[in-house]
Amino acid sequence: MFDVVDENDQVIGQRSRRDVHRLGLRHRAVHVLIYNHRGELFLQQRSLFKDCSPGVWDSSASGHLDTGETYEACARREVGEELGIPLPIPPQTLFKLSASPETGHEFCWVYRAEHDGPFILQPSEVRGGGWFQPTAIAQWSQQRPDDFAGSFLVIWKQIHSS
Repeated sequence: MFDVVDENDQVIGQRSRRDVHRLGLRHRAVHVLIYNHRGELFLQQRSLFKDCSPGVWDSSASGHLDTGETYEACARREVGEELGIPLPIPPQTLFKLSASPETGHEFCWVYRAEHDGPFILQPSEVRGGGWFQPTAIAQWSQQRPDDFAGSFLVIWKQIHSS
């Protein structure tokens, strides 16, 4: 079950994941960008079994908030579930995206963390992953935007416009 939220990100009810996505209802998610000591960003390739954006490249870890969960708690939980690592300190808060068609109607808090791996990827969530220099991601995402999840493209543009 997800919290359904209004245009101000205030909870107005709960619905199943399926209903939220099918009906295009506003809900909450997080994205965590994990950089290594060389300044490379770890991108995950989403599992082919995902109902939204299967097989495309995305943030290091991302996911929906459970009903009643805080954004920060979700960020830490998703990193553990998808990458198999605990975050020893809370991730750095970068910015919040408003819910829009480009974000899948998700209000998204975006976080940054540091870790050099290795990761234990959860096969039901993550097909694979790799470390990429930001300049390579910028070029790749411009040349082949369909290789990426829509929310990641919004996040990447926000990072590089500031």
